[in-house]
Amino acid sequence: MAEALRLALDEAEAYLATIDTDRIAGPTTFPSAEALGGTLPERGAGTLAAIRELAAAHPAALRSSGPRFFHWVVGGGTPAALAADWLASTYDQNAFAWESSPLGTRLEELAVDWLKDLFALPATWGGVLTTGATMANFTGLAAGRRWWAERHGVDIDERGFSGLPALPVFSSGYVHASATKALAMLGIGRGSVQRFSRDAVGRLDIAALEAALVALRGAPSITVANAGEVNAGDFDPIDAMADLAEKYGAWLHVDGAFGLFVRATLAGMGLGRGIERADSVISDGHKWLNVPYDSGFAFVRDRRLLAGAFALSGAYLPAPGEHASFGYLGPEASRRARGLAVWATLRAYGRDGYRAMIERHLALARHLAERVDDAPDLERLADVRLNIVCFRYRPPDVAEADLDALNARIGKALLEDGRVYVGTTRYGGKVAFRPAIVNWRTGEEDVDLITDVVRELGARTLAAV
Repeated sequence: MAEALRLALDEAEAYLATIDTDRIAGPTTFPSAEALGGTLPERGAGTLAAIRELAAAHPAALRSSGPRFFHWVVGGGTPAALAADWLASTYDQNAFAWESSPLGTRLEELAVDWLKDLFALPATWGGVLTTGATMANFTGLAAGRRWWAERHGVDIDERGFSGLPALPVFSSGYVHASATKALAMLGIGRGSVQRFSRDAVGRLDIAALEAALVALRGAPSITVANAGEVNAGDFDPIDAMADLAEKYGAWLHVDGAFGLFVRATLAGMGLGRGIERADSVISDGHKWLNVPYDSGFAFVRDRRLLAGAFALSGAYLPAPGEHASFGYLGPEASRRARGLAVWATLRAYGRDGYRAMIERHLALARHLAERVDDAPDLERLADVRLNIVCFRYRPPDVAEADLDALNARIGKALLEDGRVYVGTTRYGGKVAFRPAIVNWRTGEEDVDLITDVVRELGARTLAAV
């Protein structure tokens, strides 16, 4: 055991020693992953041989925790979070209840309380750690579903949907796939969401939303607000949506997978105004909190609803007591002690440390936008409201009709090149890049490389056409 752990430590130190400068992916990345295949061995190779073989395959690991990974919205692991996560695996706690892990339970209690403080959410709210944004959305929307059914006089988690009408769900065009996936898992359905957009980008048509709420004639519904949409980091008008939810009796759920973190900054409270008025709010720890995968959190105004939605019983199970039994408050019963990494990183860096990091990332996004604006062959497609810069390669002599195909080819070349990792999206119907800055390691030189490499590969791709 001790030698295996030393091997793992040596590999981890070697991996991290070059992560600031390594290419995110290279020509051996995917072949190295395939080389681990084969049939199940009849006789095992032994602990040390298996760990050495795994370490030798490290080229197959994308440097996604490094400073130049801008695809999706992926943070890294702060030193405190990474070390605590190692200990979480070593201690191997089941953070189901106090009886199964006093350490895991107490640190999750503290983590939830500290996160509410960081995000300026009411201290009286309930909360629970989850695997990520999808299960956090599932948790918050499960509480909303229970609230909706109670308005119809039904315990839906006991009886099911039988005899109930369809549950109305409203949002803007910004609603994320993780929220619709959660709705599907809850039996509400992906297609249940009515999206009210006033443009091709997806911005909320607030008048249409109000008209839909009026048409319900007081019947309960769920409205999903989005804090930080994935293409440009834009926000729904959450304060105005909270007004409508209060006026017409709707449950307001805020998907703040990364946008919720803006409330940790002094300047960002305006952008996130109204989130504290919601009924449920979620976010993602392995994004801007920079803890290792997997980590998310859900907060609910009426904590009673979590206990109703996720109750379970058994003669051998402990009864809820003085401390929270988180296995009764979220979808998992067997639960990794995620509170260790969350607690450790908040204890290590505090409010000021996270505020400084987030504000630095916001400044880097503005810096990147200026570089895009100054480049004659790049075009910014959206205002920079948060940490994402949405732009495309647009040389002056290329027709509009050819730009989508050109940018798609550049996007493929970017991922193969590996110096920076930036994916493509569609924004307003146009193929574009949308680098997201959330990694604690990322500096100005890493951000500058985005425009340098896009322009270099763009010119090379254009010359090859």
